[in-house]
Formats: sequence, C-alpha cells, structure tokens
Amino acid sequence: MDTYAALNDVLVNLFRDIMELEEQAIITQEYQDITNNDMHIIEAVGLGEGNNMTTIAKKMKITVGSLTTSMNSLVKKHYVERNRSEEDRRIVNITLTEKGIKAYKHHEEFHHRMIDHIKEELNAQETTVLIYSLAKLVDFFQQVYGENEES
Repeated sequence: MDTYAALNDVLVNLFRDIMELEEQAIITQEYQDITNNDMHIIEAVGLGEGNNMTTIAKKMKITVGSLTTSMNSLVKKHYVERNRSEEDRRIVNITLTEKGIKAYKHHEEFHHRMIDHIKEELNAQETTVLIYSLAKLVDFFQQVYGENEES
C-alpha cells in the first residue's frame, strides 16, 4: 500500500472509529437518554460557573439556533440548567446539574483512558511526533475549512 492510501485508510477509519467507539463507551445504560452530541454539549458547558449560549455554540462550532434545540432537551432531562445573571438579567448562563457533572466526568474518563492507552504504547519521541503530526492535521482543517465555520 502506498503512503497516500495508507494515510487515507488510517485517517478515514480513525475518524469513524473514534466517533463509534466513543458513543459505545460513553452512552451506557445510565446515559441512554442522551446522544454522543449531547455529551459533547455537556463537555462544552464545562464545570464551574457555566457559559452562555454564544460561548457554548462557538466551542461546538455550531449556531446558537442549532444549540437551542439540544439545550432544551438537556434541560428537560436535568443535565443542565439555565440561570439568569444577577448583574445583567439579559444574560443567561448554562450550568451543569449534579446529573450533568456526573455525565461530564464519565465522558472525561473515556478520554483519559484513551490518552493513557496511547501514552503506554508510545515512547517519548513517538509521542512528540504524534502530537506534532496531529497538530499539523488540525492546522490543515482550520486553514482550509475554518473559514466555513458556523457561529
């Protein structure tokens, strides 16, 4: 197999497999009421004081309108809550509930296990090359497709 075909095969399968395997790993019996996308929204809300819809939408690289539908569902399912700012009542912050924090930590654990496994399999030099190579891939996507981001 030539270099082009090998890289194409690895990248195509990697992207597909990460999404499928992540969904299998994090959407367990306990979290069957949400989607993998919902879990990423929970991740974007983050721990602590939360974020407003615009900030979350930017992190997700989607429109606020697209986020609203998912957010309404997550509020109904008690993963997140909306809180008006005391300083400026026009500002609504989204924060994780106790259930949302538990889901966040469950998702975070998947990522820790994935990274720990990769680190176990690679030496320091290989890890450095992998980080450099993946950063180049991210740069490519941001340069070529970044201008088409929704916001």
